[in-house]
Amino acid sequence: YQRRVHGGGGAEDRTLRFWNTSNGVCLKSFETNSQVCQLIWSRHSNELVTSHGFSDYQLAIWKYPEVDLVSELKGHSARVLHMALSPDGQTVASAAADETLRFWKCFAPPTNKKKKKTTSSSFPDSALMIR
Repeated sequence: YQRRVHGGGGAEDRTLRFWNTSNGVCLKSFETNSQVCQLIWSRHSNELVTSHGFSDYQLAIWKYPEVDLVSELKGHSARVLHMALSPDGQTVASAAADETLRFWKCFAPPTNKKKKKTTSSSFPDSALMIR
């Protein structure tokens, strides 16, 4: 998905748009029903997760390029301001204006398992490091 930029609308617009940066054409545009705050792409699949503010205060997982809603993740009670993807590409941490930090298992592991690299890290692959 190179040469593409995406943008989310505010509380009034509630629309997520995907743009071709080479020619400025809007590739996709769809209504999300709530303010779009952030977007993260999966490292291993054609999926993305969006965080939302008014009025749903949730995360949503979408299949791209169809832009089909896969799942809604509810638990925050205020605008979801920040998200970060774990090093293994499976877990999303979300921080909201309700002063909570939540961890969500959003994406499946890669399907083409390659030989595991050995590292000198003392953390297991499933550990989420926060700095």
